[in-house]
Amino acid sequence: HTTHGDVKLEVHCDLVPRAAENFLALCASGKYDNTKFHRNIKGFMIQGGDPTGTGKGGTSIWGTTFKDEFVDSLKHDGRGVVS
Repeated sequence: HTTHGDVKLEVHCDLVPRAAENFLALCASGKYDNTKFHRNIKGFMIQGGDPTGTGKGGTSIWGTTFKDEFVDSLKHDGRGVVS
């Protein structure tokens, strides 16, 4: 839920399993509750989900970083894409 309504996402658990597991577990734990969109470029993008509100904070469910899961078929090439 956001102050502007619900956000519906499609999560590609089959293509990015660790990133999906981390994101879904953090969502379920309430980690993103009341976080702010700390960056807004009108007509282009918003950035949020960082509990510090700076874009620099937050940790994974494992308490450390994990390897990026780049997939050629997943691109930031249209409206509504999140990562």
